[in-house]
Formats: sequence, structure tokens, C-alpha cells
Amino acid sequence: MELIWWPVVADSTSTAKIAPFIKQFPDRLVNVGIAEQSMVGMAAGLALGGKVAVTCNAAPFLISRANEQIKVDVCYNNTNVKLFGLNAGASYGPLASTHHAIDDLAVMRGFGNIEIYAPSSPRECRQIIDYALQHQGPVYIRLDGKALPELYAENYRFVPGAVNTLREGHDLALVATGSTVHEIVEAAQTLAESGIQAQVVSVPSIRPCDTPALLAALKGCNAVITVEEHNVNGGLGSLVAEVMAEAGIGIPLKRLGIPDGEYAAAADRGWMRQHHGFDAQAIIALAKTMC
Repeated sequence: MELIWWPVVADSTSTAKIAPFIKQFPDRLVNVGIAEQSMVGMAAGLALGGKVAVTCNAAPFLISRANEQIKVDVCYNNTNVKLFGLNAGASYGPLASTHHAIDDLAVMRGFGNIEIYAPSSPRECRQIIDYALQHQGPVYIRLDGKALPELYAENYRFVPGAVNTLREGHDLALVATGSTVHEIVEAAQTLAESGIQAQVVSVPSIRPCDTPALLAALKGCNAVITVEEHNVNGGLGSLVAEVMAEAGIGIPLKRLGIPDGEYAAAADRGWMRQHHGFDAQAIIALAKTMC
């Protein structure tokens, strides 16, 4: 059966890059103007009417301005709405905190019924989107604003709950989600030259998360470092800490990202990651102190 979905945007057709869709299906676009609350509310209404509704908007505005509508209209009512958070993290760089989404994972993890994903490569992204459109229920996809290099071979198959080990090691585990997976891949390559073998773990599926698979990925490692372009509270680092604590794993854990109580620096993204201590070089330096 043909999948028919309806994009609902808040004057964000350019950001969402859906011009080809609009050209082919002009009658299926709903553009509410710069009104994120209306965008999410109308998407929920379309879903209640039996349609697959997809919202595409910059993550900071989608999550903050439409918070109540996401919580109530989408999550509480378990409506079939797909929320695409574009330019997530600090993708907007110098545009500063008004345009940064460094708390979206924490916010979405606080809501029920919704699945949460953060792809780290083009192939993974396509497969997550394909899955989300077929899935019956709310989904939030955290999309980076920059093109990311491919990490996976053609035979890669995304599975909800996925925990992907990209490199095996036993000295410590480097765990990341979204674009920061590339930082830990680079860090692990350099650490190997110093004789430190890092387990490289990508977590594209924040919810659901295959807890046994995550624990298996950490097994045998002497320490864990999590890395995310997000506040260290409430996102991947918190997820890993919760899983480790509940399983009684007592090895050292360090969470890297935007530090507690701070905002992402309004700057070039590479400089920002260096400034806040979660670029590849910072990961390497920290790892050497933990091994």
C-alpha cells in the first residue's frame, strides 16, 4: 500500500528542503507560517484524521515554542506525528543560543509514547526516516544541520533500539550519538596509535534503547566517556549513566557535551566543541587520564 504523508511546516519549506515534494504534491503541503504551536497542533489533527503527519522545523523552535502541543497533542494522545528537528545541537553556530537546540533530548525524554532518534550518517538517516514514516506513533528525529560523512557499509540495516559498535577495544568505551560519533571515531584512531584500544559505540536510538546491547558494548571496558552536542544533563550521558547505575556497573564515567549550567558558545562549531571540551582532541586527552 502506498504511504501518503502530509508535511506541516512553519514557514520552513526552505530549511526542510522539500521543494521537490511540493512540486509533485502541492495539495498535500500545510504551511501555517511562523507559528510552531499551530504547526504541531494541526499535525496532530491530521493524524487523528488518519493521516501520517510530518513536521519539519528548526529544532530549537520546534521543541521550545511548541512544547505544550508536543507534550499534549502529540505524545499524550499518542498521535501519528513525526517531528523532524532540523539543525539540531549547535548547527547554527554563531547565531547563538536562540538558535541552538542543546536541550531537546532532555525535553523529549521527559514525554511518554514518543520514540527518539539521532542519526550519525546519511545511510542511517534515510533508514531511520523510512522506519519512522511506517511506524504507528510519535517519533522525534534529531537532524544535524551539516552533511555528515558516511560511517556504514551498504549492507547496514537500522534497527529501533540500535547500539552499534563501530570499533572494538577493551581499555575504555567511547559512546556518542548523532554528529559527535565522528569525533569519537577520530579519537579512537589516534588513541590506537598510543596503544589505547577504545570501544567505539554509536547510539542512534535514544528511545527505545536496547539496554542489554548497551551493557554488552560496555562489558570489559575499564571506563566510559559519553559525547554529545547537547547539555550533559538529560541526553545520552544521562541515559548511559542511568543504565550503568541500574545494572550496578561501577566503572568511571565522564560525560562530555555542553557543561551543566552553560549555553553553547556562539561561534564556529569546531571552535565551540574545542571550547567546551568535546572535540576529538579533548576526548583523546581525557581518555589518556582514564586508562
